[in-house]
Amino acid sequence: MSEEIIFYTNPMSRGRIVRWMLEEVGAPYRTEVLDYGTTMKAPAYLAINPMGKVPAILHRGQAVTECAAICAYLADAFPDAGLAPATDAPERGAYLRALFFAAGPLEAAVTARSVGALPPADKAGQVGYGSYEAMVDGLEHLVSRHDFAAGDRFTAADVYLGSQVGWGLMFKTLPDRDAFKAYWARIADRPAAARARELDDALISKG
Repeated sequence: MSEEIIFYTNPMSRGRIVRWMLEEVGAPYRTEVLDYGTTMKAPAYLAINPMGKVPAILHRGQAVTECAAICAYLADAFPDAGLAPATDAPERGAYLRALFFAAGPLEAAVTARSVGALPPADKAGQVGYGSYEAMVDGLEHLVSRHDFAAGDRFTAADVYLGSQVGWGLMFKTLPDRDAFKAYWARIADRPAAARARELDDALISKG
């Protein structure tokens, strides 16, 4: 069973989130850059992720896809990095809540709004996020209670939730609220985040 982490990505994808997480963990990993429409859809990669999307990792014989799942997996696989509260810690609930809020209501509402597919008001009860406005208010609540998503220390939830907030501010898919800007400012310049950006930006420059 291989201890090597193989990281499948494209520098212009959500793989940038997982790159940040890998840099936070500090474990050695090997990067495999895939191209849209070619290697990403090739049989070799479809055996890892049948959806033909990045990112994904292989570790200890397991393929893990979906950014939130990868962040949670790496935090648990490398506990010395201190990126996940223990299962009996009081912060565990807030940690899981932030991860799943970002992977569910936040991702879904922002995507629906971006492609013009938000439900009409009379159908809001049929979607998990209710409405875009309700999601935004819920997000503000999450990032305003403490310095970080799960409490007073940085965790894997901040990598995932924080990436969503940072992109939302950059691409104007989230409103320019003070709470969002303050939260992003607290985490954006972490050394691991800077290293991850440099690595991915260098790949874009070479491509």
